[in-house]
Amino acid sequence: MKVLIADDDKISRKLVEGLIQKWGYEAIPAAEGNQAWEAIAGDEDLHLGIIDWIMPGMDGIEICRRVRKEIQEKPFYIILLTSKDRKEDVIRGLNAGADDYVSKPFEGEELRARLRVGVRVVQLQLELQRRVQELEEALSRVRKLEGLLPICSYCKRVRKDEDYWEQVELYVAEHSNARFTHSICPDCYKKIMKEELGEEMDPETVDPSED
Repeated sequence: MKVLIADDDKISRKLVEGLIQKWGYEAIPAAEGNQAWEAIAGDEDLHLGIIDWIMPGMDGIEICRRVRKEIQEKPFYIILLTSKDRKEDVIRGLNAGADDYVSKPFEGEELRARLRVGVRVVQLQLELQRRVQELEEALSRVRKLEGLLPICSYCKRVRKDEDYWEQVELYVAEHSNARFTHSICPDCYKKIMKEELGEEMDPETVDPSED
């Protein structure tokens, strides 16, 4: 998974970048806020960011606000990285849209643990998006069967357009995921056998599905 590393301090950025790569992630470096924002907005596969609070251009707080306001089509998890560690600073960062907060100097294992949380959250959000899309597609197929369908009173075929009629099972199969198997109901079995054999047969004594 890609992880954005946004920090104007080259030494700090390289340190985090090295840790990220060591843990098996793809590091996307950004040396200032505007570059970080362009990466977030321009890469649909980028879902995680470790972003420094104080940077030239856009700072971390502004990036958080813009992400929550303008990035709606994809999940993006933000870990705000900064030397600001007062309680009111933490509250301000979280209120701006950060998901987590790590104070400098940090321990590598703490950052790794928090990053893992972010990965799990993003994976759950992506899975939810996929399932919602599947549900919307299924509902779209179902909606195709809404409304009045012209159907022949005798042969039960459905009118597909002005001049074409097709069997109801073909029409339903074309407009939904439903599939049909064929058998004979007891009433039809009784009627057909009576017509063919000239006598009334008891449908309870013969299974119409048997060959």
